[in-house]
Amino acid sequence: MKTGIFISIEGPDGAGKTSVLQELLPRLQAAAKVTVMSTREPGGIPISEKIRQIILDPGNSEMDKRTEALLYAAARRQHLVQKILPALADGQLVVCDRFVDSSLAYQGAGRRIGIEAVAEINAFAIEDKYPDLTLYLDVDSDTGLERIRKGRKSHELDRLDVESPEFHQRVRHAYLQILADNPDRIIRVDARENIADVVETCYSIIKEKYPDLFN
Repeated sequence: MKTGIFISIEGPDGAGKTSVLQELLPRLQAAAKVTVMSTREPGGIPISEKIRQIILDPGNSEMDKRTEALLYAAARRQHLVQKILPALADGQLVVCDRFVDSSLAYQGAGRRIGIEAVAEINAFAIEDKYPDLTLYLDVDSDTGLERIRKGRKSHELDRLDVESPEFHQRVRHAYLQILADNPDRIIRVDARENIADVVETCYSIIKEKYPDLFN
């Protein structure tokens, strides 16, 4: 039976995940012996994309924080069983923009629900299917928020973008704690560097960890 590789890309807002993935994915697809599939959370499939619209809509300011956490977990469950697991069963390399660590950082710490409480919700959703490797793009919250301010127009900001600096500081500190707790799975990448260097670092980490996947 084929077994693929599951990689997630994590980081606080403004870490540059989208830009990194835009350059990293074509390199992986050109060099890998297997099919490389990219996806994102929340989203990746129609049901989860609809949930994403609800979660991130700035007009839904009355949304309860536990409702938000449950919606993320629901979107994740459907995404996992409908898209990620079938791709892994087919032997593909799956690269996902965010996964369960985002919920731990954003809802667990950012929303102050508690990382353990959010972990329990997601344990039910993912049935212990964590990524094989997580690349954590690390940037301090001040730099990240400044990048968001410069890179997006006001109408493009979502519910998380407009949270307070203290919220984003809690998120980043939580990511660092998750990193410390999972050294075998998560590797930190300094996202303050220029985009080309960050992409090169991510590519090198993946190629070194899974050399048999490449030509």
